[in-house]
Amino acid sequence: MDKLKAMHTFVQIAEHGSLTAAAQALDSSLPAVVRTLAALEAALTVRLFNRTTRRISLTDEGRRHLDSCRQLLAGLQEAEAALTAEASEPAGHLSITAPVQFGQMHVAPAITRFVQRYPQMRCSVLLYDRVVNLLEEGIDVGIRIGPLEDSSLVGHTIGHIRRVVVASPAYLQRAGTPRHPKDLLQANCVRCTDNMPSWGPFIDKGRPFSINVSGNLEFNQVAPAVDACAAGVGPGMFLSYQVAPYLASQQLQILLEDFESAPRPLTLLYPHSRLLPTRTRVFIDWMRDALQAFRID
Repeated sequence: MDKLKAMHTFVQIAEHGSLTAAAQALDSSLPAVVRTLAALEAALTVRLFNRTTRRISLTDEGRRHLDSCRQLLAGLQEAEAALTAEASEPAGHLSITAPVQFGQMHVAPAITRFVQRYPQMRCSVLLYDRVVNLLEEGIDVGIRIGPLEDSSLVGHTIGHIRRVVVASPAYLQRAGTPRHPKDLLQANCVRCTDNMPSWGPFIDKGRPFSINVSGNLEFNQVAPAVDACAAGVGPGMFLSYQVAPYLASQQLQILLEDFESAPRPLTLLYPHSRLLPTRTRVFIDWMRDALQAFRID
């Protein structure tokens, strides 16, 4: 059995979630893929997949072996890249995930410039407002806002995102400027379903607290809520990047800065700390530079 071929086949099956799809990706036949998987499982004396007539899924042993295979194959790619043009000009495919709005505003434009600079690269950009399991879903790089929970990933904090309360100058002139978060209890707050009715946490004298706000307008998306705040309906609470253009144009201004909680980390994540392909290393450096506006020095 060709072990490298078997590992590559195994990784393709795991990433595509189907023996048939893996065979197509490998330009091979389905029986050949089935035989290769069977030989690999026999050599390892473990079952790598649970298989039914409808679906295929990794076993616990399969998940552990998938991580090892990816590292070994990445190391082989890196060794080959040192002898080819990829060492100086990255090539190949990368899959990247990021939160939807942040991805639209900042990640997607940076990746567009990346593929223009490196035309041998192919990038798949997946924008989700959920925590994506990079290993299980075969994602090369993730961009995440907030604390990290998965210790199996390598993370580089490249910036920070604040959660801010904002209002338009017209609203503040009409209703007055709140001096304490509790003043928002009397305000006509513009709310989003992801942070209603509770806003916070705020910090007062070292203690965190939240408040239950109210108002006559709510949205399940951020963009129209920000527009409503800029139109003078009332204050809103958002992540700083979501309102940055409005702050720059002075359509909105930040309130209650002295009561803000610690900013959330903006992190680049990837599955392996060693043996990264050149394309991944170059992309990570690119994104660090592209998102440098979020650094707090």
